[in-house]
Amino acid sequence: MCAHARPGGVRPGPSTGGHYGEALFRPEQPGEDDRIDLGALAYDDITMARLRSLGVGPGWNCLDVGAGTGTVARRLLYEAGVATVLAVDRDVRFLTAHPLPGLGVLEADISAPGFDPGRFQLVHARFLLMHLPSRQRLIGRLGELLAPGGVLVLSDAVDLTTATAPTTPYTRVMQAMWQGLRDTIGTDVSWVLDYPHLFRAAGLASVAAEIQVLPLVPGSPISHFWARSWDRAREAILATGLVDDATVDAAIRHLDSPDCAALSPGMITTWGWRPQEAMPDVRPQG
Repeated sequence: MCAHARPGGVRPGPSTGGHYGEALFRPEQPGEDDRIDLGALAYDDITMARLRSLGVGPGWNCLDVGAGTGTVARRLLYEAGVATVLAVDRDVRFLTAHPLPGLGVLEADISAPGFDPGRFQLVHARFLLMHLPSRQRLIGRLGELLAPGGVLVLSDAVDLTTATAPTTPYTRVMQAMWQGLRDTIGTDVSWVLDYPHLFRAAGLASVAAEIQVLPLVPGSPISHFWARSWDRAREAILATGLVDDATVDAAIRHLDSPDCAALSPGMITTWGWRPQEAMPDVRPQG
């Protein structure tokens, strides 16, 4: 790893200004829905357990932002029994493929000035803000979409493992991936540990957070997810100059090896409630 780079993709210099789903991970690419669903298989049970523990259930109107293939939105309907879910994404082809009563679909960019789909008891997003500019401002905007007494729940990746783990093809490629994603589409996970502070700054109450770190077990959904993600982001990874093709291939093989004893980057989930009284218009800059 070069001396001026840090795990999580933090490196001086501007990104190219591309977007997730355009420069990388294009939804029209065959198998992209399967790659997304591997991430869902790894994390949906964790997400649903947290949402249920927060009381999400019958009568709730929910907003799922950056809904991907819609796995969380659908589970909110048929497991938690919520009244409605509005699933929002910049490309909704995976959401419209499997309609479900109570599931609304909106193709929209949440960073657009006119984005205002209403007020909800739950606003949820997972692995979304890490890919977007003006992330701190967006936390404030998402909080404003809550009805009084509603809860904002945001999850993003946090890499607590590769910086101090032994140097292996896996750790080298993971570090190169974060830098490559930052250079290509602006992904940045270096700030996500500030979520609780940013929630409080946005006027939310009873703020709390947790981090889940999954083991990379050969054959597991999370291991397959990273293997496919590295392969699809290979050009951006190689462009960093930190690894070569052989190292990427070795890292992918390592994920499916019985010798693999690594930890995946974690997922931090933060939640906070809109007070029953009017929430102050506090919008963090950034």
